[in-house]
Amino acid sequence: MPNNILSGKVGRRLLLTTGLVTAAVAATGLPAIAPSAFAKEEAVAKAAPKQTKPLVIRNIAIGEGKPKTIVPITAKDPASVRSFATKIGADPSIDLIEFRVDYLEIALNAEAVAELSKDVAGAINGKPLLLTFRTKAEGGVTAIDDKAYAGFYETIVKKGKVDLIDVELVRDEKAVRRIVKAAHAAGVAVVMSNHDFQATADADELVRRLRKMEVLGADVLKLAAMPKDAGDVLKLLTATWEMRSRYTEKPMITMAMGGTGVVSRLTGELFGSAATFGMVGQASAPGQIDVHALQSVLETIHKAITGA
Repeated sequence: MPNNILSGKVGRRLLLTTGLVTAAVAATGLPAIAPSAFAKEEAVAKAAPKQTKPLVIRNIAIGEGKPKTIVPITAKDPASVRSFATKIGADPSIDLIEFRVDYLEIALNAEAVAELSKDVAGAINGKPLLLTFRTKAEGGVTAIDDKAYAGFYETIVKKGKVDLIDVELVRDEKAVRRIVKAAHAAGVAVVMSNHDFQATADADELVRRLRKMEVLGADVLKLAAMPKDAGDVLKLLTATWEMRSRYTEKPMITMAMGGTGVVSRLTGELFGSAATFGMVGQASAPGQIDVHALQSVLETIHKAITGA
């Protein structure tokens, strides 16, 4: 193609077309858009997304490869907890175990829960253990005030045996910082979480919450919301991808709950969620599916993404 393309018939046609478009824009009274007007947005869109820095707990790298599977223990008494821990600890489809202590009849007895965590850790075949006191305010079973919440977790990280703890974002900030400091001093990682069982906020607000978790010292950022329709699921996935591509290198766990949001539990490897919750028996949140079916889908998606 000659360098002086604008001197021939094709060039005259291009100039004529450009002139007509310019005239049409002028006729509308709207300002013409300079070629560089979207340069910043285009640069962001073309920029390579941030790469997750995996959090390695025991032999599990959270944030590397396909999303890791987490199964909760929701038993109410110590004997049932130990029995179920042994069962799921032997299951190769499960990567991490969550100990939902708010289900326990002894939930508010931090010393007793700390001792029980040692039994659970010893029964799960070396899998990482995440201990969670999901408060009643965020969909859990047992209510607890901020002062007691902070004291509970301080006891757990000092006297128990856990690899990670779940700390809710929407608690008193001083209490949250106190827990994070104690956990890190004890070599325990922090999953900071926020749960909305009523609705799904706009993507910008979801990103704001995730960024606040990072500011407060979280090692893993977790967010769950309840969608009313597919549009809300897209908000959650958009926030996850935006957070991953623009703001953080830390692992995230995000999900839209209920049946409507189940796709978000399956597609984390594509959008930036590093782990997902499955169930064996009783679900701990709406929308969880059997961990064996979950693992199969995750493997299928992983192969499609990586070409393996």
